[in-house]
Amino acid sequence: MTPPPEWEQRLLAGCDAAQRAAITAPAAPLLVVAGAGSGKTRVLTRRIAWRVHEGSAKAGHVLALTFTRKAATELRDRLSGLGLPAPVTAGTFHAIALAELRRRRAEQGRLTPVLLESKARLIAAALGDHAAGRARTGGPAPERRSLLAACAAEIEWSKARLIAPGDYPAAAGPAGRRPPVPAEEMAAIYARYESERRRRRVYDFDDLLAALAEEIERDPEFAAAQRWRFAHLFVDELQDANPAQLRLLEAWRGGRPDLFAVGDPRQAIYGWNGADPLAVLRFAERFAGATVLSLDTNYRSSPQVVAMASAVLERADAAGPPRSARADGAVPTLRIYPDEDAEATGVAAALRRAHRPGRPWSHCAVLARTNGQLGLIEEVLRASGIPVRSSAGSGLLARPAVRAALAALDPRAGNRGLRAFLEGLAATLEADEALPFLGEGDDEDEVRDDLGVLARLGVEQLQIDPLAGADGFLAFVRDAWRDGPATGRDAVELTTFHRAKGLEWPVVFLVGLEDGFVPSARATTPAALDEERRLLYVALSRAEDELHCSYATSRRFSGRLVARQASPFLARLEATRRSLADTARPVGDGARAHLAASRAALRQATRRG
Repeated sequence: MTPPPEWEQRLLAGCDAAQRAAITAPAAPLLVVAGAGSGKTRVLTRRIAWRVHEGSAKAGHVLALTFTRKAATELRDRLSGLGLPAPVTAGTFHAIALAELRRRRAEQGRLTPVLLESKARLIAAALGDHAAGRARTGGPAPERRSLLAACAAEIEWSKARLIAPGDYPAAAGPAGRRPPVPAEEMAAIYARYESERRRRRVYDFDDLLAALAEEIERDPEFAAAQRWRFAHLFVDELQDANPAQLRLLEAWRGGRPDLFAVGDPRQAIYGWNGADPLAVLRFAERFAGATVLSLDTNYRSSPQVVAMASAVLERADAAGPPRSARADGAVPTLRIYPDEDAEATGVAAALRRAHRPGRPWSHCAVLARTNGQLGLIEEVLRASGIPVRSSAGSGLLARPAVRAALAALDPRAGNRGLRAFLEGLAATLEADEALPFLGEGDDEDEVRDDLGVLARLGVEQLQIDPLAGADGFLAFVRDAWRDGPATGRDAVELTTFHRAKGLEWPVVFLVGLEDGFVPSARATTPAALDEERRLLYVALSRAEDELHCSYATSRRFSGRLVARQASPFLARLEATRRSLADTARPVGDGARAHLAASRAALRQATRRG
């Protein structure tokens, strides 16, 4: 019998039967429902390579769509080692849309799209009297900043859901939206914002998807060119797609069957931002002749972590729990602290115990439902001498050294200016001399890390969009920063449940698991509570070996100590944890006392939904 070719052996090496079926299936359209830790990126990249090697797809005509820059970078890195004859086009929906619009305008001899750096000024103008508030210092009042951000969120949600200003009032109520002003007034603000944006002839990031979709839908010649260029469509994390993205995907597809997607309805956590998990749940209905396969084996987490994560979804998900391929690990912990100071101190002590030879700080993460919960944790860890990297701190563009470097970038200089800026930045980083951007108290290694991230973002943008100019670079960086920093420093990661999605660490601490945080006090509908359960599932499933959960029975808000209740989700988690502990070893007197205390505290946890 003739052995399979080398490329076939290589692409299927280390894959289980379900993964091999997903990689090689001739079906199209095809959806792979891939649970946490089931190897979805391996399947996605090897599926692309399989199609190219067997001759049913051409690398230069592959479009791989992701929802974060980080995912796109990982996808390209993995594909580079799979022997493809040419690179594929891979990037976020927004990055690809911007690149194609630039290409389209250049071919037509028209001005390239100008991206709005921030919605704040246009929204402030649209707000009218609401924007007039000022703090005593003369700067913008906190209430005004909060109002601007809340209005921006409503506009972004509306555009993601393809909702026009006039339709906002009717759509907002059923969707559980809570605009900062009455719905009719929010619709008027949205309309004025759109009018001013069009007058200035600028786009915000949300407009890119609609603009390209409209170009494809109304111009058959351009549609044919786009569908020839992107003949083979691959989508990562389909459950995160919103209607605007699905509209563009369908415009590219044009009814053709060549579509492969991976997704997991159990990790659908962006409904508040316009995402539509029905794209996964009703894939077979949406795409005629579709096939759906599943990956249910978790290779990331120990059986104990998988059991804990699965427990929280028992009421919200009819799918069976995944199976862990890992050996048994440590039983997860649940600790109850008298206040947030004790919790932060306890986490610092536990991190010191977890940090040992062979386990760097970067193998540990602390996750919270909100950024606000991470401030005290960061303060205590730094005071304890534990290095941290936190999404709660200022963004990349707010850092003085980065601002100083960007001062050399002329927003009017176009593509040539961006390339010159990146060349100068690379030369600065390569020079064996002190950085010129250091401020008093700056750590040179941290500044080098930040400038290195800036340089890599520029290179990535030019790979996706060779015509990109300086005018859009800052907007690209802002969008990319949603994924968090990409530095290699050895530090404990502090981040939110949402930002942790797609990441993993050997040791994970989940803090502040209190009612009002988990679930959020804003989650008042059954659908919102189900999404909160899925969000907790995502956070729990980031752990590989050790999982530590905690909450405080009191917490300070505006200087006042407030009693706190355990998250209503914790009762089920504690029952699972207790079962794992009983199975793992005989329970001694000390363990019994701890369990009794935990049970007593958790009796107050109310089951909701």
